[in-house]
Amino acid sequence: MIVIVLALLGAVLGGLTARKRNGTRADIAQYAAGYAIAFALAGMIATLVLHRLMV
Repeated sequence: MIVIVLALLGAVLGGLTARKRNGTRADIAQYAAGYAIAFALAGMIATLVLHRLMV
């Protein structure tokens, strides 16, 4: 659940960042994908850490 939420948050933040920098549609898509991947990875690590702490 954390992974999905952070991936969506990253996609939104990436899109807004590219739009703020006056990027084209391709730039916005690339930023959104890159941020989504980075945030999803962070979410996966957070999920693993939380899971290990709960056991």
